[in-house]
Amino acid sequence: MTTLKSIDTGKLVLLALFTAIVIILQILGAFIRFGPFSISLVLMPIAVGAALLGAYAGAWLGLVFGFVVLVSGDANAFMIINPVATVFVVLIKGALAGFIAGKLYKLISTRNKTIAAVSAAIACPIINTGIFIAGCYLFFLPTLTEWGLAAGAVNVTAFIFLGMVGLNFILELGVNLILCPAIVRLIRYRQDAGNS
Repeated sequence: MTTLKSIDTGKLVLLALFTAIVIILQILGAFIRFGPFSISLVLMPIAVGAALLGAYAGAWLGLVFGFVVLVSGDANAFMIINPVATVFVVLIKGALAGFIAGKLYKLISTRNKTIAAVSAAIACPIINTGIFIAGCYLFFLPTLTEWGLAAGAVNVTAFIFLGMVGLNFILELGVNLILCPAIVRLIRYRQDAGNS
């Protein structure tokens, strides 16, 4: 039975703070576009939240990210084609990116917290983009083939990797790698504060 004493108020406040950061960054990030999609600036706070608060908190932050993407209209091009698949892919890619980043951090942090933080920061955009690409192939391939031909792409794979996600992925991964030292400091600060 859960009691009020077993609920860590500090963690709830931190989760609420990260939730607000994810919402604000995703709304602001919708205005920064490279190609047809906006850049996901929220992958960093998802990775940090997952490292600090655990895999389930990371999954929550990823779900919030996905929800904001859907509400903001950033997924409208796909929503017109297949709304159910769009909602599924958008929500699951964010949730799994956060969840796996949290699990990866926990697994590696027992040996080296710096490598764990870097691994979580790298995993987040890889999983987010990888699931998006898988969703494209599973649910939207005929439409993407048409879009690719209209854009002059040699084939649909080139269109997906180079035209749709390539630059976005590189920028998202780059942002996470550049901000990794800040992640490590935040995590160490939180853990030191928790130990004192």
